[in-house]
Amino acid sequence: MSKGLLHHVEIYVTDLKRSIDFWRWYLEELGYSPFQKWESGQSWKIGDTYIVFVQTEERFLDVPYHRCCVGLNHLAFHAESRQHVDDMTEKLKDKGVTILYEKQHPFAGGDDHYAVYFEDPDRMKVELVAP
Repeated sequence: MSKGLLHHVEIYVTDLKRSIDFWRWYLEELGYSPFQKWESGQSWKIGDTYIVFVQTEERFLDVPYHRCCVGLNHLAFHAESRQHVDDMTEKLKDKGVTILYEKQHPFAGGDDHYAVYFEDPDRMKVELVAP
């Protein structure tokens, strides 16, 4: 039953190619599959849920995104285990991705919250949380 689950999330980005390069490997590592692709966007799907990335129109590019303003703060994904969080953290570092709250990692969310926090190319926060 899918009642109440997210159907999809759509995110506008400043540079579609850069965002696709960033998100493709991460989403596919988590089990997402390519879903839709068109000139100004691309999506990945897992189960009944999909995530869409769309190129922001040029007239809106001078308005910077900031996760602490009104709008989306971050996306959080389930990890398989603490080891999965650790493995993905190393892959993120190898890719030069900014790890947030590094001094508190992997307990930046509290003593009972094992996760890695990082930023996408537009500085949106992403979280991978162990069960």
